[in-house]
Amino acid sequence: MELKGTLAAQIREGNIRALGKGITLIESRRAEHAVQASALLDELLPYTGNSFRIGITGVPGVGKSTFIEAFGTYLTGLGHKVAVLAVDPSSQISGGSILGDKTRMEELARDPKAFIRPSPAGDTLGGIARRTRETMYLCEAAGYDIIIVETVGVGQSETTVASMVDFFMLLQLATAGDELQGIKKGVMELADAVIINKADIDKAKTDLAKGQYENALHILRPRSKNWMVPVMTASALRNEGLDAIWKEIERFRDTMQASGEFADTRRRQAVDWMWSLLLEDLKSMFLENRHVKEIFPMLESTVEAGHTSPVVAARQLLEAFRDRELELSQKHDH
Repeated sequence: MELKGTLAAQIREGNIRALGKGITLIESRRAEHAVQASALLDELLPYTGNSFRIGITGVPGVGKSTFIEAFGTYLTGLGHKVAVLAVDPSSQISGGSILGDKTRMEELARDPKAFIRPSPAGDTLGGIARRTRETMYLCEAAGYDIIIVETVGVGQSETTVASMVDFFMLLQLATAGDELQGIKKGVMELADAVIINKADIDKAKTDLAKGQYENALHILRPRSKNWMVPVMTASALRNEGLDAIWKEIERFRDTMQASGEFADTRRRQAVDWMWSLLLEDLKSMFLENRHVKEIFPMLESTVEAGHTSPVVAARQLLEAFRDRELELSQKHDH
């Protein structure tokens, strides 16, 4: 398949400006850009899926940026090309991404083998996830063989990131008082590895926390019958423990590929992704429907006031939508 001279071809060649242009196209909300972005993704799809995707989350103050910078630099040192993407739903409140102008990862941002892209601001989590996933495909087509997706927000964004990566890493602190307070059961269940960062600060506390996390993981049902979630320690500031973490990630990848679970997970993620896009687009189509728009504000306020039940209101809205679709299909038939 030849892609001569096109934006897709430039992205395939690893042209950073072309990659940036492609991502801007994906992040645009203009209808004509959406069509161009879809065409670009279609062209590049055969060249995607070749990277290893790592999700990273962690409690505030855990040193996520420092860890990603140190780990990313370690990986580029091994010859890998690393892309760092962020999922930051909090940016819709502040109006700017927490990755901002890349000042958090200055060294990695200057590394020619690394690419850092902030999360698109002012959007819903669904929209951000959609653009992050599409950006991931573009980065893969551009030859980045390791994609790190950082969850900057809290709550639902962790589940969203876990659903688009191969390996999900939870960073924790050993010096945060009662260690187990920092454990959210839902996030622990998503983790493929728990990393206690800043381990150089207090060795006794780190060892204690390691034992507590290991005990907590024994209580939880493992995500995979093929993998026991390890608890590891690191000091990103001192570049300690990064080698062992990468070896464990490679062991995970080899184990999952050998068992067939790696390919199964990727297939399941692709189908789940199709459904989430479909539901998102159906919701938009529904809310943009002229008949729905006419009655939506009135029904919403009567439900709020307790004059109409949510069940009745939902049914009326669906009937209005169906009437419009019926009208369109009859026009088409004539």
